[in-house]
Amino acid sequence: MNSLLATNFTLPGQIHKYTGKVREVITLEDDLLVMIATDRLSAFDVVMPKGIPYKGQILNQIATQMLEATKDIVPNWLEATPDPCISIGKRCKPFKVEMVIRGYMSGHAAREYKLGKRILCGVEMPEGMKENDAFPSPIITPATKAEEGHDEDISREEIIRQGIVSEIDYIQLEKYTRALFQRGTELAAQKGLILVDTKYEFGKTADGTIVLIDEIHTPDSSRYFYAEGYKERQAANEPQKQLSKEFVRQWLISKGFQGLEGQSVPEMSNAYIEEVSTRYIELYENITGKTFDKVDVDQIETRIEQNILRYLEQR
Repeated sequence: MNSLLATNFTLPGQIHKYTGKVREVITLEDDLLVMIATDRLSAFDVVMPKGIPYKGQILNQIATQMLEATKDIVPNWLEATPDPCISIGKRCKPFKVEMVIRGYMSGHAAREYKLGKRILCGVEMPEGMKENDAFPSPIITPATKAEEGHDEDISREEIIRQGIVSEIDYIQLEKYTRALFQRGTELAAQKGLILVDTKYEFGKTADGTIVLIDEIHTPDSSRYFYAEGYKERQAANEPQKQLSKEFVRQWLISKGFQGLEGQSVPEMSNAYIEEVSTRYIELYENITGKTFDKVDVDQIETRIEQNILRYLEQR
């Protein structure tokens, strides 16, 4: 199956192109951004050598739906999605932090907890918790937004002290983060899911308005559990059945890879790549409640370029 690892076209009025771990962002004249969701797979902040067919489409379509479902809470950057893998919207200045919020002791938090740590990003985690237990109330554990390599944990106090975000803006980011997580929790519950943890990214427009940017509530930025059987699995000390790319992280860990210096990315067979693609489709259908419609992938880059150009001509 074909997958999109990169694009090589130049758009009319193109000023700059930024290539992230998964997305490519093209800046056009008139402060317009074109965001391309590729099929690249990132885990432990390392991009895997092979792409996952349909992953970009899945992430972009989930994010589009979730941005629409939360725009009454906070305005967002999105204007249009002229292709299943493309989002277009207004450029803004991003805050250099990711607002990570956790409702449960899972993933990174659980790994830190097992090492004996009880403070994460300046937030205390109660004694006596086990992996996948719910926190008494959701905790916000920010991370610096790295241009390359690993994002790093940072406390609210350090963010403000270092001037990464002003105190007044940070307070607003926290409010938005909690409100978005509450909405995400409600949307997940409607589909029989638990929103375990997620991250939000924000920016500021030229007039000083804080807006929500990037993807939200996708399996790359969030972790979901199936609600049915959650309590029984916790009581029996069994792993939770989850919807996220954690299954990829666990596979990599089992192969001795956690993105640490000196470690090599294990080879992903075509059969495993297809399995991951199938899991992402499962994620889409469970999170959205809709049947996934596979877009034609014979000439992905040509299709994307043509759809962008068509939108720009009609705009």
